[in-house]
Amino acid sequence: MNAATAPPYRRAPLAPFAAAVTGVGLVTAAGTGADAAWHGVTEGLVPSAAPRPELADLPCDFFYSVTDCDPVAVLGVATQRLMDRFSQLAVIAAREAVADAGLDPSVWDSGRVGIVIGSAHGGLPFYDEQHAALAGRGPRRVSPKLAPLSVVNGAASSVSLDLGVHGPSQAVSTACSSGTVAIGTAHQMLRSGACDIVIAGGAESTCTRLLIASACSLKAVSTRREDPSAACRPFDTHRDGFVVGEGAGLVVLEHPEHARARGAAVRAHVSGYGASSDAHSAVAPDPEGLGIERALRTALADADLSPADVGHVNAHGTSTLSNDLIEATMLRRVLGESPLVTSTKAMTGHTLGAAGGIETALTVLALQHQLVPPTVNLDTPDPRIPIDVVAKEARGASFDCAVKTSLGFGGHNAALVLTRA
Repeated sequence: MNAATAPPYRRAPLAPFAAAVTGVGLVTAAGTGADAAWHGVTEGLVPSAAPRPELADLPCDFFYSVTDCDPVAVLGVATQRLMDRFSQLAVIAAREAVADAGLDPSVWDSGRVGIVIGSAHGGLPFYDEQHAALAGRGPRRVSPKLAPLSVVNGAASSVSLDLGVHGPSQAVSTACSSGTVAIGTAHQMLRSGACDIVIAGGAESTCTRLLIASACSLKAVSTRREDPSAACRPFDTHRDGFVVGEGAGLVVLEHPEHARARGAAVRAHVSGYGASSDAHSAVAPDPEGLGIERALRTALADADLSPADVGHVNAHGTSTLSNDLIEATMLRRVLGESPLVTSTKAMTGHTLGAAGGIETALTVLALQHQLVPPTVNLDTPDPRIPIDVVAKEARGASFDCAVKTSLGFGGHNAALVLTRA
């Protein structure tokens, strides 16, 4: 039998492994801190977004920013100056997640603690600032801190430094699926025995003129300038793009034996992970949704669960015309009509590489509270979208399994299966 006719090699599946989620940290436009963010998204509170003077000449002149968190007050002036804003938000979220998990960095085995944080763009604001300095004032005005502050691994590095972590520290950059891939990678690290604890998720702050001008050219963002609070409307007939947001969402994952040994309170479990590539386009998803379907089916198989087990989906749901339709059609094809689906981006903005981290944390809270946040601004459901989208108000439900799906530019797909503790 030659290579052309040989069946594809398939490794025997690994035994199911459920990583314990023992801590959650959130910094979002919906609220800073897990409790505040959860309140914001379940109440459907859309952030205010006043027009930005620097964006006045663009089709979109607004974004959703974190307004109730001052990094200088939390971190101090000296520490804050050593990080770009996305790293600052990551450190604040990491501190909350670690405290929520009841962990003390002064006594843990730091060599057995890992970090995986995703970001699509890294320190874009500082990069833009230094480019302007070079263009306007010459090379001597460029900061020597450009490299450490702007690189994508800045958040992982900053969290490692802040918490004194000596285990593996990694950055993931798979566009808008970065945070989800980071948590999936953490799940694999724990399963392999490389770590006992991993702090994982995503962080992003790209509310810059450059980024939004590019998104406008791509026709990816909403141009609803007259009503920014109604601009992001996932799965709605009149959706016209997302709203850029910033934030960080991190979870503490532990090997279940480690969590059990220290008597940790477990919020939920990450029980399955799947990833795939579309190999279709640099910006558009596979029109049939075959790539994200592959990731979702892989995650379900990894968790040894069936589509019928899934009660809730926190969808990627970007409020773009093609993405929402493709994702929804795929969800119906794989999961049927019963899961309650939501997109929380109308309350947080699309935080790009942080989205998967923030939305996984919100899915953990949904499992805990048995409550599905609403998809606000869903006034006129798209009749082509054949799924049960929770609109307007949060909906109570009984479910033991939830799914988080993410799609990234370049065809980077990821899915997580989370189960109730």
